[in-house]
Amino acid sequence: MTQSETHHHAASSAWSALLRVHAHLVPRLDAELRRDFGLPLAWYDVLLELDGVEPLRMTDLGERVVLSRTRVSRLVTELAAAGLVAREANPDDGRSAFVAITDAGRERLHAATPSYLASIQECFADKLDPDELRTLAATLGKILGPTDIALTPRPPRSS
Repeated sequence: MTQSETHHHAASSAWSALLRVHAHLVPRLDAELRRDFGLPLAWYDVLLELDGVEPLRMTDLGERVVLSRTRVSRLVTELAAAGLVAREANPDDGRSAFVAITDAGRERLHAATPSYLASIQECFADKLDPDELRTLAATLGKILGPTDIALTPRPPRSS
């Protein structure tokens, strides 16, 4: 095998492993959050991004949670109907809106966080040693780039 073929094989294997890990873990986390807290993982992610920050424009929220504009709008509509977020018109731009977490949303997020973190620990972090975790974060960080907001996840603040 040539060096180029070896590199392509390694790249394909790494990509496949990343997709399989994602496909295995995301449904598990989603099922646990739904079962225990009535929060789909997508709701949890939105609430996490809104916790401890000023109201965000819908477009900024969409970039943070990496969802399409339509999907973010639908999620915010669902979360607002559940009383977990509030949507406010943008007085400076009638085409956009702000979204903020409510006290009820913050309470649900904070109630779910210990379970969410324990699940990540059990099904992901416990399988790697601290050096492997640091290497994985640094390696994936190279792909995302130094300014990507996904590199600096924020744990929810305590109330």
